Amino acid sequence: MYGPGVAVCARPVVESGVLASAHRHTRDALSARPLAVADDTAVICSAGGTDPELLAAMRDGGLPVGTDLREFRTEAEFATRVTEAMSDGLLISMEYPQPTDLCPDARTVKTALLVGYLNNKASISTLVDPRFQARRSVVTRAELLDAAPAEKSWVLKAATNAAHGGSLDVYLHEAGTPVALPAFAGVLGEFVIEEYLRLQRNWGIQLHTGPDGRARLLAVTEQRVDDAGIYAGGKFGLVNAPPFELLTECLAIAQRAADVGYRGLCSLDCAQSEDGQLVVLDLNFRITSGSIPLLALRSIRPHALDLPAESAKLSGTGPIADLLTALRPALRQGGLLVVAGHDSLRTDAPVTACTLQILVYGDEPDEVTARRAALEARFGH
Repeated sequence: MYGPGVAVCARPVVESGVLASAHRHTRDALSARPLAVADDTAVICSAGGTDPELLAAMRDGGLPVGTDLREFRTEAEFATRVTEAMSDGLLISMEYPQPTDLCPDARTVKTALLVGYLNNKASISTLVDPRFQARRSVVTRAELLDAAPAEKSWVLKAATNAAHGGSLDVYLHEAGTPVALPAFAGVLGEFVIEEYLRLQRNWGIQLHTGPDGRARLLAVTEQRVDDAGIYAGGKFGLVNAPPFELLTECLAIAQRAADVGYRGLCSLDCAQSEDGQLVVLDLNFRITSGSIPLLALRSIRPHALDLPAESAKLSGTGPIADLLTALRPALRQGGLLVVAGHDSLRTDAPVTACTLQILVYGDEPDEVTARRAALEARFGH
């Protein structure tokens, strides 16, 4: 999947028409996600994720932190690191599609076209059995207003092969409220309008495909989402199991992707609605904020993967060292792991922001939830 001979590149590109500066810190942060579990795999990563105190905190938790970190601080340095990695004979495992003039298909584990297609929210209809699809339609910008009336509830998603994640999110509209289209509605030419479902259960089915081309299930996680429908963290270990037929379909989806050349991690966002409908909502063929805590758990307590754990993101406006200092007493108490982080002050990004992704674990689910909630309330998320 990843390892010697491969350089992981988990940084999105900028969609045409989107200001690069507006999302530099979030795009750079995604590149640093794999550091905690990279071990000897080369990682092309933002310098915001290689702060010495941050790396020390991850190592203190027992994680196999990457030993071959190829950091960049600017757009130009990013391109240089990719070029250097290829010159060293490494294949690029891109988690988001990169331009072929920077990263030719022959030097990749999976091509930019394939990664873009699999992550395009309009591609679900070709990868997911119709029984597990929510009602949805693909519309152009000219058709958007007619397809998204204020009196109905619906979900708006970006339909793009850029799959860059750094600035394009999901917009939920509840019937009877004013329509306030997000910024990406003015940038892209195509969108997905999906039915608004009231969900009873929300899962992330974590899978991977290795060099042998066989898709395998890693684990099932549950997802916490905020009021805007954006991922806020995951639950691991002690989770409500999805129905067997949903798991079977997810494994089949991952195998369909493997059969056309995909290799690596993937997370499929699935749900059960209040009326019992089983749906696959999103396909994430890349390293995600749900997969890193899972791999961290497998590294530090493989004997206790069925015990409860929850992930969360903490944020601050100063240097990441300040956030780590404030968190240190909780780290000393145990049951808490830093699994990723990023400090935009260590890059040329114009936004001052730092984040830590943490994993709270223990023996009792209510106690784990209480500690996670207390940390979010104290540090923001």
